[in-house]
Parts: sequence; C-alpha cells; structure tokens
Amino acid sequence: MAIEQAGRRNGIIFAVLAVVFGLGGALIGGYWQAHRLAVDPAAGLSAGNRAAMEQVVRSYILDHPEILPEAMDNLRKRESAKQLSGVSDDVAKPFPGAVLGNPQGKVVLVEFTDFACTFCRQSVADVEALVAANPDLKVVVRELPILSPASVDAAKMALAAAEQGKYPAFHNAMYAAGRPDDATITAAAQAAGLDIDRARKVAAEPRVDAELARNLELARTLGFNGTPSWAIGDQLLSGAVGKDKLAKAIAAARD
Repeated sequence: MAIEQAGRRNGIIFAVLAVVFGLGGALIGGYWQAHRLAVDPAAGLSAGNRAAMEQVVRSYILDHPEILPEAMDNLRKRESAKQLSGVSDDVAKPFPGAVLGNPQGKVVLVEFTDFACTFCRQSVADVEALVAANPDLKVVVRELPILSPASVDAAKMALAAAEQGKYPAFHNAMYAAGRPDDATITAAAQAAGLDIDRARKVAAEPRVDAELARNLELARTLGFNGTPSWAIGDQLLSGAVGKDKLAKAIAAARD
C-alpha cells in the first residue's frame, strides 16, 4: 500500500511539473536557446541537461508560486477527462426514472449517492436549489449503497419507486426519514405514495441488482471511493462540495 501511494504521489508530482513546463514554456525555451543545450531524441536528456532543466523549473516555481493552483486545476481536469473517456455516456444514462430536475434537460449532473451517507443528506438542499435555478438541469442519480446493508435495501426501493414514476418523492422522503432501516424505508415508500407490494417485487428483480453492480463498477472506473460523488461535463468532484462549486461546474458544462 505504501509503495502504491508513493507511486501515485510521484506520478502527481511529475504531472504537475509537466503542466508547469507548459505554463513556463517561454522561459524554458529562452533558457535552451541562450545556452544552446542539445537533446538527443534517441537518448533523451543528458544528466547535466536534466539537472539544468529541473533547476529552471524549480526557480520558476519559487518565483511564481501562484501558478501552482492553476497547474493543479489543469491536472485535475486532464485526469477527469481521462477517467471519463469511454464511459461518459454510460455514466449519464440513468436507470429509467431515477432522475431529478428536468428529465429532458440539456445539462446533466450525475450524483453517486448512498441513503446512509450524512454528506449526501446535506447535499439534498444544494441539489434542490440548483434544480430550481437551472430549468435545463437533469440530475441523474446513481445509487451507490456502500455504507450498510440497509442502504442497499433503500437503494433498491428507490429504483422500484423510479419504476412507478415516483423517484423524486421517495428520494426526498428517504433522506428526510433519517438513516435507512426497515421502518424508515417503509415510511418513505408510504410518504412517496408507492404501491408497496409492487415496489417490493420490482426491488427483488435481477435488473435492480444489475444496476447497483453497474454503478459500483462505474464508480471504480471514475476513481470514486465514497459518496456523494459527482460527474458533470468533463469534471469529477468528490464529497459534499457545496452548491457554489456545483453551480460553477454546471456553468462550465453549459459553455
């Protein structure tokens, strides 16, 4: 685990340096022209040239530390785009009916959520405010019940509610009810006006299990290891990031 973490840390450092090279390209280009350093395409940089380049980058960072947030932001965007590549359509395609906001909305915000997650509960009001402020916003909710067996039962009932066209009502009622258990799940289903017998039959269907397994695989592909997690446009966000940050991501996705 320590080796894996060290490798990831080194990878991030090298990636940030690559971004910094891009930002400081004019300075470095001038350096090479001034000193006429030669690079052998086959052999790569010599040890002396590499050391000189590293010194230039180090000096540039120390003189211009304000570029680091920009470099990290660029790095996050590149990594997010890479993780989303090839799966963005699958991520944005909801289980039928498991949608908040405008089902025909042009801007799609995807939320991975767990009814047992306190931070997901805190994010409900943020999502409601964003839906109210953005008539073209479609929120695709991906049930990711990873915190407790009861949250799996709640997620299955939520998908059964979607089958009855009552997903938003159950979603809100379940979060309002508190942590999921048999009593709160039943209470939320009743509050949402579900046909309980029909919902229990749908919740037991293989397609519901398949959806939860699919969501878990998508979360792993995107590098998510908790809830809430978000995908919008080419951005991936983790945690209860707040309404303002989500609003900025929505605006960026619309541009």
